[in-house]
Amino acid sequence: MIFPYEEFDLSGVTTYPLKSRKSKVTASDFARPSNRSTTVGEFVESLPNILAAADLKAIIAAISNARRTDAGVLWGLGAHVIKTGLGPVIIDLMRRGFVSAIATNGAAVIHDFEIALAGATSEDVDEALGPGQFGMADETGRLLNGAIQDGVAKGLGLGQAVSRFLHAREPQYAKSSVLAEAARLGIPVTVHVAIGTDIIHMHPAASGSAIGEGSLRDFRYFVANVSRLERGVYLNCGSAVVLPEVFLKAIALVRNRGTELHLTTVSLDFVRGYRSETNVVRRPVAGGAGRGYSLVGHHELLIPLLAAALIEKGESGLQS
Repeated sequence: MIFPYEEFDLSGVTTYPLKSRKSKVTASDFARPSNRSTTVGEFVESLPNILAAADLKAIIAAISNARRTDAGVLWGLGAHVIKTGLGPVIIDLMRRGFVSAIATNGAAVIHDFEIALAGATSEDVDEALGPGQFGMADETGRLLNGAIQDGVAKGLGLGQAVSRFLHAREPQYAKSSVLAEAARLGIPVTVHVAIGTDIIHMHPAASGSAIGEGSLRDFRYFVANVSRLERGVYLNCGSAVVLPEVFLKAIALVRNRGTELHLTTVSLDFVRGYRSETNVVRRPVAGGAGRGYSLVGHHELLIPLLAAALIEKGESGLQS
């Protein structure tokens, strides 16, 4: 059958009053203009109560409440958080009680270690790869592998081994080192390594047994840390693969032992990744077991904004 050219009859279409409709956006949700005297907290509150801005407010409230009630705030930090110069911001949050524990990967440890030793990190890979110099800084490979082997031999995890090494040695730029400050404050650091992904694995001093044993020990420490987050917060900042996978396995183990978790989970990165969205934002809080959020943006912008809002909220004594 061939259809004819025939206009649809609109004479029977029904309508309803606009004000009777349930709408997703109302004028009360709109942003408010700022002025010269606007504080960071006031700026955040002035953002529209819509989409990512509403999520940012909810994340700030969740972290503030977790700090106030000692529910725990566990930070997962990818290497770019350190590379983009945010160590001092994280350190300040550590000192103010917004960090219960830190989980990170091998690359982040390398960058933090180099900053502590030399006040600089992040080589030009394109420039160094051709002549075979990429990843071949002597102190990075020799000292970091040595710290791992010595610490693991004493029964430490990889994170604790490197943190203690930096704290004890007090290198020139230790004040800018997240790991050194973590050791000083007694904040646990766990490091989750994929063998072959980090430049120190290319050095003759690398010990597979020490790296593997230390990272496995850290995984079990991490599971214990997650088990304490019954109503706490987990943030995955800038790790696309390793930390989301490790976090999901930790969730599985904790629930296998019968512990109930009602988490706030946050993925903070400059792209939406499959594993972070699935293993951090969605799966751990499925079935009403909490709430997951995803903030997309540059670390060097979002994390200082989040930190400033947390500090102002904490110091003003505001509660949600």
